[in-house]
Amino acid sequence: MGTKSFYLLILGVLTAYSIYTPLPDNVEEPWKIMLIDAAMKMASYLSQLAEMLRISHYMESMMFIMSFLDIPPTSDENVTVSDTTFNNIPVRIYVPKRKPESLRRGLFYIHGGGFCWFSNAFRNYDFLSRWTADRLDAVVISTNYRLAPKYHFPVQFEDVYTALKWFLRPKVLERYGVDPGRVGISGDSAGGNLAAAVTQQLLGDPDVKIKLKIQSLIYPVLQVFDMDTPSILDYSDAPFLPRWLLVRFWSESFTTDRSLEKAMLSNQHIPLESSHLFKFVNWSSLLPEKFKKGHIYKNPTYGSSELAKKYPGLLDVRASPLLADDNTLRGLPLTYIVICQYDVLRDDGLMYATRLQNSGVQVTCNYAEGAFHGIFSLFPLKISYRISNQYISWLHENL
Repeated sequence: MGTKSFYLLILGVLTAYSIYTPLPDNVEEPWKIMLIDAAMKMASYLSQLAEMLRISHYMESMMFIMSFLDIPPTSDENVTVSDTTFNNIPVRIYVPKRKPESLRRGLFYIHGGGFCWFSNAFRNYDFLSRWTADRLDAVVISTNYRLAPKYHFPVQFEDVYTALKWFLRPKVLERYGVDPGRVGISGDSAGGNLAAAVTQQLLGDPDVKIKLKIQSLIYPVLQVFDMDTPSILDYSDAPFLPRWLLVRFWSESFTTDRSLEKAMLSNQHIPLESSHLFKFVNWSSLLPEKFKKGHIYKNPTYGSSELAKKYPGLLDVRASPLLADDNTLRGLPLTYIVICQYDVLRDDGLMYATRLQNSGVQVTCNYAEGAFHGIFSLFPLKISYRISNQYISWLHENL
């Protein structure tokens, strides 16, 4: 076999390995999911190679590749789209063109991406926001925030909170024709984390007089304490968000020091002196029985106190909204949570729903069978449209 033939064979094997991913029987349009996942894997392989060769950081390479899918603010026949800043934080604003019959709903949206990827200009998020604005007849504010690894926690939280507080000012709501009694917040994945965290923070902020009517959390990541929940273990190699990438996202959000990532991969990153906080994320008491699937809860293996001292965000409720006490949770608004069956973050959403319900908050859980993490904005897929339509219907009824 010649050298060229050998390399072609290797390339073919790698391509086949990337494309074919065994999927459960109840997954719709499996080949579409395989192809989208394969594209993500190929980008990831290239970025890992660039990192090994010390050309660029993995996350920065991935962001560079994905930036080719960003689009400028482009109005259409239904929605006016523009970019501006809210107190120096970039936001993209979507306003329906049809004449309003009254003040409109307002929805503040936070994109996902593990605190490291994407922007409000990413094609999928732009489509989702303009579609939401048109279908809901709402003013949608899609915010940006500074990303890791260049910026670490709590910068992402602070940027989102700054933009949200600006939007909630009466004069700003009036400028965009938004009803101050019908403002909600929404976000997916890491954006769901930020939505949950800033909604909690608003409760104790005396400067904010206008409160949120609803929060909508799309497969949110809500805790950094336990990297071995049943869903993380069961779906550690699932498409779009495998366990290793979840851990890498979390560690990069705090530091570029890979020692934290190593500790998190072994689930030994929380110190003994913080053991009392595990009650807030104890899946053995918070998950419905059918989701435990025979898993046996093990007492945590504690890590070095030095990690928590160097990276205090590990213990911060602004990073892990599941750490909020019951008194805080009681004050939260009507909540909608999308939970995907084959998602490492399934249990985060389920545990938060249980804690909210136990605190008296009205919660609607949309459990999407046959769905993977990230499915919400993958609009070539039938299940994506179905979940998005259910989301819009809930917002229409409750916001």
